[in-house]
Amino acid sequence: MALNTKFDELLEFPCSLSFKVMGVAHPELLPDVIRVIQLIAPGDYSPTIKPSSKGTYHSLAVPVIVTSKEHIEEIYTELNKLEHVRFIL
Repeated sequence: MALNTKFDELLEFPCSLSFKVMGVAHPELLPDVIRVIQLIAPGDYSPTIKPSSKGTYHSLAVPVIVTSKEHIEEIYTELNKLEHVRFIL
């Protein structure tokens, strides 16, 4: 499924792009997100985690070196399939 984005017009590849992932504050959120990103873009990741005011949700920021528009779209698509993920920016 093509996302029809314009990343190739806006970015010069390879580049670092920070994926912001918001999801339910569940113990599996962080490991699942890192697992998916590592499958697509192997590397060492140290995301920042920010809990919501009530602690119900977590916001993760994961900087990733991406190589193409398709690479970005694949990461978005796969992260969106995770059970505890609610939004991806």
